[in-house]
Amino acid sequence: MSERRYDALIDARGLSCPMPLVKARQALMVLDPGATVCVLATDPASRRDFTDFTDATGHKLIEIREEQGVLWLVVEKRA
Repeated sequence: MSERRYDALIDARGLSCPMPLVKARQALMVLDPGATVCVLATDPASRRDFTDFTDATGHKLIEIREEQGVLWLVVEKRA
């Protein structure tokens, strides 16, 4: 598996919603269009929060995966 690179990596493990999403939104505000933000979250509600957020804002949710109880949520900033 090739190593992935992200423009921002946010460790939100242990934080309750909506904090993982709040931190992702803060990162997206300062990044250029097309940049990617990877959020590590342990709150299962993050999956739905990020799906709803990207549907509403036009950002792209390019990956959701779970490894050992940690969600990896990767969002690409809209152009």
